[in-house]
Amino acid sequence: MPGFEVFGAEERKQVNDVLETGVLMRYGFDGMRNNHWKAKEFEIAFARRMQSEHCQLVSSGTSALTVSLAAAGIGAGDEVIMPTFTFVASFESIMMLGAVPVLVDIDDTLTLDPAAVEAAITPKTKCVMPVHMCGSMADLAALKAICDKHDLLLLEDACQAIGGSYDGKPLGSYGDLGCFSFDYVKTITCGEGGGIITNNEQYKLHADHYQDHGHDHVGNDRGAETHPFLGYNFRISELNAAVGLAQLDKLDGILKTQKHNYTIMREALSGIEGVTFRRVPEGGVENYSFVNFFLPTQELAEKAHKALGKNGVDACFYWFKNNWHYINGWEHLKDLKSLGNLSSDIKNQIQDLNTTDFSKSDAWMGRTVSSLVKIGWTEAQVKDRAEAMKKAIESVL
Repeated sequence: MPGFEVFGAEERKQVNDVLETGVLMRYGFDGMRNNHWKAKEFEIAFARRMQSEHCQLVSSGTSALTVSLAAAGIGAGDEVIMPTFTFVASFESIMMLGAVPVLVDIDDTLTLDPAAVEAAITPKTKCVMPVHMCGSMADLAALKAICDKHDLLLLEDACQAIGGSYDGKPLGSYGDLGCFSFDYVKTITCGEGGGIITNNEQYKLHADHYQDHGHDHVGNDRGAETHPFLGYNFRISELNAAVGLAQLDKLDGILKTQKHNYTIMREALSGIEGVTFRRVPEGGVENYSFVNFFLPTQELAEKAHKALGKNGVDACFYWFKNNWHYINGWEHLKDLKSLGNLSSDIKNQIQDLNTTDFSKSDAWMGRTVSSLVKIGWTEAQVKDRAEAMKKAIESVL
């Protein structure tokens, strides 16, 4: 990770196909296209790779979440359960629809704690959104059982875990809908882009319409299309889709390299007394994009993170004090800072995030350090990094 490390002739060829036609939009201008439909090709190929019936490309991972929620009928006042450790896009996508994010604790998977999810369900709960952070997954069997019991939507955010699997199924395909990001630093990239997968025909149809202003896409005259319901503009461009199409062909090779590099680093850290690793649910296979490990205490984790930097080990993250990915840094959400008025549903229903007890999440995140796994490293560079990581961590234990 990430896919931009393997940009090459394949991406240039796909992009040039689009540039030579001059048609950068995914819809219309049929006669000018020279039969190039990059977004359509990507959707077909990605659905096949993810063992799903349908794929809808959109402009980002964030818009994939919003479109998925909208496609399933989530709207104002509906509650969506999400984890404390994720990316800000999780609550942004929910609140954009006037729905209410309900944040709950994580466990040693670094994803949703099923017990915390069950405890947070109210009559207004409509969806559970596990986020497969840093390459590994939530306990999907337990979450699905909860969703089935309470008739809730299970929406997988697999933006950071493309290529992983659970119970033999690609991540994103286990729930009712699955979302992916193809931004510049993801395992495969479109530069900017996102994708939705589902086996539900109605959700697919709704997503197709909603991401393009509600157009029904019937016939070949865009000006004559009708609008079954309101929508917005979350379309992907042909240029972005073209990049992703080339990247998708490289996914299996990327995953193979990630696993190889991950294994070298993990084996080096496994011999350090006091270092343990996140739990991968039984039946789960990571995509190996991060090595995630725990130190015995928060204080030691902070010291280890600093020692890694001093020893020249870059791309290591201490999420507990990261403004993008953990609730500690989300003052704008806690204080509901918005450019305009938020809906009364959000203001009246959202939990007081300044006083809610997330000590269980803190206990895990405070001890967590993560190392990115790059695919451009040589064998020697990976081994040198693993040794430098081991030396740095041992220096604080």
